[in-house]
Amino acid sequence: MELVRFDWAIKRLLRNKADYGIVEGLLTVLLNKPVKIKCLFESEANKDFVDDKFNRVDLLAESETGELMIFEIQNARELNYFHRMIYETSKVISEYLKSGEPYDRIKKVYSINIVYFSLGQGDDYAYKGTTNFVSMHNGNDILVLSQRQKETFKCETPADIFPEYFLLRVDKFNDVAKTPLDEWISFLKNGEIPETATAPGLLEAREKLRVANLDEAERRAYEYAMENISYQRSVIETGRIEGRLEGRLEGRLEGRIEGRLEGIAEGEKIGIAKGRAEGIEQGRAEGIHQEKLDTARKMKAENLPLEVISKITSLTIAEIETL
Repeated sequence: MELVRFDWAIKRLLRNKADYGIVEGLLTVLLNKPVKIKCLFESEANKDFVDDKFNRVDLLAESETGELMIFEIQNARELNYFHRMIYETSKVISEYLKSGEPYDRIKKVYSINIVYFSLGQGDDYAYKGTTNFVSMHNGNDILVLSQRQKETFKCETPADIFPEYFLLRVDKFNDVAKTPLDEWISFLKNGEIPETATAPGLLEAREKLRVANLDEAERRAYEYAMENISYQRSVIETGRIEGRLEGRLEGRLEGRIEGRLEGIAEGEKIGIAKGRAEGIEQGRAEGIHQEKLDTARKMKAENLPLEVISKITSLTIAEIETL
Protein backbone atom coordinates (compact mmCIF):
# COMPACT_ATOMS: atom_id res chain seq x y z
CA MET A 1 0.00 0.00 0.00
CA GLU A 2 1.63 3.23 -1.19
CA LEU A 3 1.35 6.22 1.13
CA VAL A 4 1.78 9.91 0.42
CA ARG A 5 5.00 11.42 1.77
CA PHE A 6 4.45 13.28 5.02
CA ASP A 7 6.14 16.48 3.86
CA TRP A 8 3.69 16.78 0.95
CA ALA A 9 0.70 15.67 3.01
CA ILE A 10 1.33 18.18 5.78
CA LYS A 11 1.10 20.96 3.22
CA ARG A 12 -1.79 19.71 1.09
CA LEU A 13 -3.91 17.15 2.94
CA LEU A 14 -3.79 17.70 6.69
CA ARG A 15 -5.43 21.11 6.94
CA ASN A 16 -8.84 19.94 8.16
CA LYS A 17 -9.52 19.76 11.87
CA ALA A 18 -10.61 16.14 11.44
CA ASP A 19 -7.05 15.30 10.37
CA TYR A 20 -5.25 17.12 13.19
CA GLY A 21 -4.76 13.80 14.97
CA ILE A 22 -1.92 12.85 12.61
CA VAL A 23 0.16 15.93 13.42
CA GLU A 24 -0.86 15.73 17.06
CA GLY A 25 0.50 12.18 17.15
CA LEU A 26 3.98 13.26 16.06
CA LEU A 27 3.97 16.17 18.51
CA THR A 28 2.84 13.92 21.35
CA VAL A 29 5.72 11.53 20.66
CA LEU A 30 8.31 14.32 20.45
CA LEU A 31 7.15 16.38 23.44
CA ASN A 32 6.38 13.28 25.51
CA LYS A 33 3.00 14.70 26.53
CA PRO A 34 -0.47 14.81 24.94
CA VAL A 35 -0.82 17.67 22.46
CA LYS A 36 -4.06 19.01 21.01
CA ILE A 37 -3.93 21.45 18.12
CA LYS A 38 -6.16 24.47 18.23
CA CYS A 39 -5.47 25.65 14.68
CA LEU A 40 -3.00 25.54 11.80
CA PHE A 41 -1.64 28.67 10.14
CA GLU A 42 -0.57 29.09 6.55
CA SER A 43 3.13 29.91 6.48
CA GLU A 44 4.33 32.53 4.02
CA ALA A 45 6.92 30.03 2.80
CA ASN A 46 4.24 27.56 1.66
CA LYS A 47 3.93 28.21 -2.04
CA ASP A 48 1.71 26.50 -4.56
CA PHE A 49 4.63 24.73 -6.17
CA VAL A 50 7.18 22.53 -4.49
CA ASP A 51 10.19 24.19 -6.08
CA ASP A 52 9.30 27.73 -5.03
CA LYS A 53 11.47 27.29 -1.94
CA PHE A 54 13.52 24.35 -3.24
CA ASN A 55 11.08 21.92 -1.64
CA ARG A 56 10.94 23.73 1.66
CA VAL A 57 7.69 22.96 3.51
CA ASP A 58 6.67 24.95 6.60
CA LEU A 59 3.71 24.60 8.91
CA LEU A 60 2.80 26.62 11.98
CA ALA A 61 0.43 25.13 14.55
CA GLU A 62 -0.95 26.43 17.83
CA SER A 63 -1.86 24.07 20.62
CA GLU A 64 -4.90 24.42 22.85
CA THR A 65 -2.55 25.61 25.61
CA GLY A 66 -1.18 28.44 23.43
CA GLU A 67 2.16 26.89 22.45
CA LEU A 68 3.41 27.38 18.90
CA MET A 69 4.91 24.57 16.81
CA ILE A 70 6.98 25.22 13.70
CA PHE A 71 7.36 22.36 11.24
CA GLU A 72 10.22 22.62 8.75
CA ILE A 73 10.90 19.77 6.35
CA GLN A 74 14.02 20.06 4.22
CA ASN A 75 15.11 17.70 1.44
CA ALA A 76 17.91 19.77 -0.08
CA ARG A 77 21.28 20.06 1.66
CA GLU A 78 21.68 23.43 3.37
CA LEU A 79 24.93 24.26 5.15
CA ASN A 80 23.48 27.12 7.20
CA TYR A 81 20.30 25.30 8.22
CA PHE A 82 21.01 25.82 11.93
CA HIS A 83 21.01 29.57 11.36
CA ARG A 84 17.67 29.32 9.60
CA MET A 85 16.23 27.45 12.57
CA ILE A 86 17.16 30.40 14.79
CA TYR A 87 15.74 32.92 12.33
CA GLU A 88 12.39 31.14 11.92
CA THR A 89 11.94 30.75 15.67
CA SER A 90 12.84 34.38 16.38
CA LYS A 91 10.50 35.53 13.64
CA VAL A 92 7.55 33.59 15.06
CA ILE A 93 8.23 34.92 18.55
CA SER A 94 8.32 38.53 17.39
CA GLU A 95 5.28 38.20 15.14
CA TYR A 96 3.10 36.79 17.90
CA LEU A 97 4.03 39.42 20.49
CA LYS A 98 1.92 42.47 19.79
CA SER A 99 3.49 45.90 20.12
CA GLY A 100 3.25 47.13 23.69
CA GLU A 101 2.50 43.74 25.21
CA PRO A 102 4.62 42.65 28.21
CA TYR A 103 7.32 40.09 27.55
CA ASP A 104 5.57 37.44 29.63
CA ARG A 105 3.06 37.15 26.77
CA ILE A 106 5.72 35.53 24.60
CA LYS A 107 4.51 32.11 23.55
CA LYS A 108 6.50 28.94 24.03
CA VAL A 109 7.82 27.83 20.63
CA TYR A 110 8.79 24.33 19.51
CA SER A 111 10.81 24.08 16.31
CA ILE A 112 10.43 20.64 14.69
CA ASN A 113 12.94 20.12 11.90
CA ILE A 114 12.80 17.06 9.67
CA VAL A 115 15.80 16.89 7.35
CA TYR A 116 16.65 14.33 4.68
CA PHE A 117 20.39 14.99 4.61
CA SER A 118 23.30 14.74 7.01
CA LEU A 119 23.26 17.88 9.16
CA GLY A 120 26.15 18.24 11.58
CA GLN A 121 28.07 15.28 12.98
CA GLY A 122 26.53 12.72 15.30
CA ASP A 123 25.51 9.08 15.48
CA ASP A 124 21.84 9.47 16.40
CA TYR A 125 18.92 10.43 14.17
CA ALA A 126 16.97 12.46 16.76
CA TYR A 127 18.27 15.43 18.76
CA LYS A 128 16.68 17.94 21.11
CA GLY A 129 18.03 21.40 21.94
CA THR A 130 17.03 23.45 24.99
CA THR A 131 18.32 26.54 26.77
CA ASN A 132 19.72 26.13 30.27
CA PHE A 133 21.79 28.50 32.38
CA VAL A 134 24.66 26.54 33.92
CA SER A 135 27.04 27.83 36.57
CA MET A 136 30.44 28.78 35.19
CA HIS A 137 32.05 27.37 38.33
CA ASN A 138 29.88 24.35 39.11
CA GLY A 139 28.54 22.36 36.18
CA ASN A 140 25.89 20.76 38.39
CA ASP A 141 24.38 24.13 39.33
CA ILE A 142 21.58 24.90 36.84
CA LEU A 143 19.62 28.10 37.33
CA VAL A 144 15.93 27.62 38.19
CA LEU A 145 13.08 30.09 38.54
CA SER A 146 12.08 31.72 41.79
CA GLN A 147 8.99 30.43 43.53
CA ARG A 148 7.02 33.47 42.41
CA GLN A 149 8.13 32.98 38.81
CA LYS A 150 7.14 29.32 38.95
CA GLU A 151 3.66 30.18 40.17
CA THR A 152 3.22 33.01 37.67
CA PHE A 153 4.58 31.31 34.55
CA LYS A 154 3.56 27.73 35.42
CA CYS A 155 7.03 26.32 34.74
CA GLU A 156 10.15 25.29 36.61
CA THR A 157 13.23 26.46 34.66
CA PRO A 158 14.17 29.07 32.03
CA ALA A 159 14.34 26.18 29.54
CA ASP A 160 10.55 25.91 29.88
CA ILE A 161 10.27 29.48 28.59
CA PHE A 162 12.87 29.47 25.83
CA PRO A 163 12.29 27.78 22.47
CA GLU A 164 13.01 24.08 22.10
CA TYR A 165 14.44 22.55 18.96
CA PHE A 166 13.90 19.05 17.61
CA LEU A 167 16.13 17.84 14.81
CA LEU A 168 15.19 14.59 13.08
CA ARG A 169 17.86 13.42 10.62
CA VAL A 170 15.70 10.93 8.76
CA ASP A 171 18.44 9.39 6.60
CA LYS A 172 20.40 8.37 9.74
CA PHE A 173 17.59 6.08 10.95
CA ASN A 174 18.64 2.42 10.88
CA ASP A 175 15.16 1.10 9.93
CA VAL A 176 14.70 -0.83 13.20
CA ALA A 177 11.60 0.59 14.90
CA LYS A 178 11.59 -0.13 18.63
CA THR A 179 9.85 2.95 20.06
CA PRO A 180 6.92 5.17 19.00
CA LEU A 181 9.44 7.76 17.79
CA ASP A 182 11.21 5.05 15.76
CA GLU A 183 7.90 4.14 14.13
CA TRP A 184 7.33 7.76 13.12
CA ILE A 185 10.84 8.16 11.72
CA SER A 186 10.48 4.88 9.83
CA PHE A 187 7.34 6.29 8.18
CA LEU A 188 9.08 9.57 7.38
CA LYS A 189 11.99 7.72 5.78
CA ASN A 190 10.30 4.80 4.03
CA GLY A 191 6.71 5.98 3.56
CA GLU A 192 5.37 2.77 5.10
CA ILE A 193 3.20 2.14 8.17
CA PRO A 194 2.68 -1.46 9.30
CA GLU A 195 -0.66 -2.55 10.76
CA THR A 196 1.15 -3.26 14.02
CA ALA A 197 2.18 0.39 14.49
CA THR A 198 1.25 1.77 17.91
CA ALA A 199 2.62 5.32 17.80
CA PRO A 200 -0.04 8.06 18.12
CA GLY A 201 -1.25 9.34 14.76
CA LEU A 202 0.20 6.59 12.57
CA LEU A 203 -2.91 4.48 12.15
CA GLU A 204 -4.85 7.61 11.17
CA ALA A 205 -2.07 8.45 8.71
CA ARG A 206 -2.20 4.93 7.28
CA GLU A 207 -5.81 5.44 6.31
CA LYS A 208 -5.71 9.10 5.34
CA LEU A 209 -2.49 9.18 3.31
CA ARG A 210 -3.13 6.40 0.82
CA VAL A 211 -2.15 7.46 -2.67
CA ALA A 212 -5.17 5.56 -3.94
CA ASN A 213 -7.41 8.02 -2.07
CA LEU A 214 -6.11 11.02 -4.01
CA ASP A 215 -8.27 12.53 -6.71
CA GLU A 216 -6.84 13.03 -10.18
CA ALA A 217 -5.63 16.60 -9.57
CA GLU A 218 -4.00 15.69 -6.26
CA ARG A 219 -2.32 12.64 -7.79
CA ARG A 220 -0.80 14.73 -10.59
CA ALA A 221 0.42 17.31 -8.09
CA TYR A 222 1.91 14.58 -5.91
CA GLU A 223 3.68 12.88 -8.82
CA TYR A 224 5.11 16.24 -9.88
CA ALA A 225 6.37 16.85 -6.35
CA MET A 226 8.06 13.44 -6.16
CA GLU A 227 9.69 13.94 -9.56
CA ASN A 228 10.92 17.30 -8.35
CA ILE A 229 12.50 15.77 -5.26
CA SER A 230 14.23 13.10 -7.35
CA TYR A 231 15.50 15.73 -9.78
CA GLN A 232 16.80 17.97 -6.99
CA ARG A 233 18.62 15.10 -5.31
CA SER A 234 20.07 14.04 -8.65
CA VAL A 235 21.33 17.59 -9.26
CA ILE A 236 22.86 17.77 -5.81
CA GLU A 237 24.49 14.34 -6.10
CA THR A 238 25.81 15.17 -9.57
CA GLY A 239 27.29 18.40 -8.26
CA ARG A 240 28.88 16.54 -5.36
CA ILE A 241 30.42 13.92 -7.67
CA GLU A 242 31.66 16.53 -10.14
CA GLY A 243 33.06 18.58 -7.30
CA ARG A 244 34.97 15.58 -6.00
CA LEU A 245 36.34 14.77 -9.46
CA GLU A 246 37.36 18.36 -10.10
CA GLY A 247 38.93 18.52 -6.67
CA ARG A 248 40.92 15.36 -7.31
CA LEU A 249 42.08 16.53 -10.74
CA GLU A 250 43.06 19.92 -9.39
CA GLY A 251 44.79 18.25 -6.48
CA ARG A 252 46.76 15.95 -8.78
CA LEU A 253 47.73 18.81 -11.07
CA GLU A 254 48.79 21.02 -8.19
CA GLY A 255 50.66 18.08 -6.68
CA ARG A 256 52.54 17.47 -9.92
CA ILE A 257 53.43 21.13 -10.31
CA GLU A 258 54.53 21.40 -6.70
CA GLY A 259 56.48 18.17 -7.09
CA ARG A 260 58.28 19.47 -10.16
CA LEU A 261 59.07 22.80 -8.51
CA GLU A 262 60.30 21.02 -5.42
CA GLY A 263 62.34 18.72 -7.66
CA ILE A 264 63.89 21.65 -9.45
CA ALA A 265 64.63 23.41 -6.18
CA GLU A 266 66.12 20.23 -4.76
CA GLY A 267 68.15 19.75 -7.92
CA GLU A 268 69.47 23.25 -7.64
CA LYS A 269 70.45 22.61 -4.04
CA ILE A 270 72.20 19.40 -4.99
CA GLY A 271 73.90 21.13 -7.94
CA ILE A 272 75.13 23.97 -5.76
CA ALA A 273 76.44 21.59 -3.13
CA LYS A 274 78.10 19.45 -5.76
CA GLY A 275 79.64 22.51 -7.41
CA ARG A 276 80.98 23.69 -4.08
CA ALA A 277 82.52 20.31 -3.38
CA GLU A 278 84.08 20.14 -6.85
CA GLY A 279 85.35 23.67 -6.50
CA ILE A 280 86.94 22.93 -3.15
CA GLU A 281 88.53 19.77 -4.51
CA GLN A 282 89.83 21.55 -7.59
CA GLY A 283 91.20 24.35 -5.48
CA ARG A 284 93.04 21.89 -3.27
CA ALA A 285 94.53 20.12 -6.31
CA GLU A 286 95.66 23.39 -7.83
CA GLY A 287 97.21 24.45 -4.53
CA ILE A 288 99.14 21.20 -4.23
CA HIS A 289 100.33 21.47 -7.84
CA GLN A 290 101.48 25.04 -7.29
CA GLU A 291 103.35 23.97 -4.18
CA LYS A 292 105.14 21.26 -6.19
CA LEU A 293 106.10 23.83 -8.82
CA ASP A 294 107.55 26.14 -6.17
CA THR A 295 109.51 23.27 -4.64
CA ALA A 296 110.86 22.18 -8.04
CA ARG A 297 111.84 25.75 -8.87
CA LYS A 298 113.93 25.99 -5.67
CA MET A 299 115.56 22.61 -6.26
CA LYS A 300 116.38 23.54 -9.82
CA ALA A 301 118.02 26.73 -8.57
CA GLU A 302 120.28 24.51 -6.42
CA ASN A 303 121.33 22.67 -9.64
CA LEU A 304 119.89 19.34 -8.54
CA PRO A 305 119.48 16.78 -11.33
CA LEU A 306 116.12 16.97 -13.13
CA GLU A 307 115.51 13.26 -12.51
CA VAL A 308 115.82 13.78 -8.76
CA ILE A 309 113.51 16.78 -8.81
CA SER A 310 110.91 14.83 -10.83
CA LYS A 311 111.05 11.90 -8.43
CA ILE A 312 110.54 14.14 -5.37
CA THR A 313 107.79 16.42 -6.78
CA SER A 314 106.04 13.94 -9.14
CA LEU A 315 106.38 16.57 -11.92
CA THR A 316 107.45 15.60 -15.40
CA ILE A 317 110.90 16.60 -16.63
CA ALA A 318 109.18 18.68 -19.34
CA GLU A 319 107.33 20.66 -16.67
CA ILE A 320 110.55 21.18 -14.68
CA GLU A 321 112.45 22.41 -17.78
CA THR A 322 109.90 25.23 -18.23
CA LEU A 323 110.55 26.62 -14.79
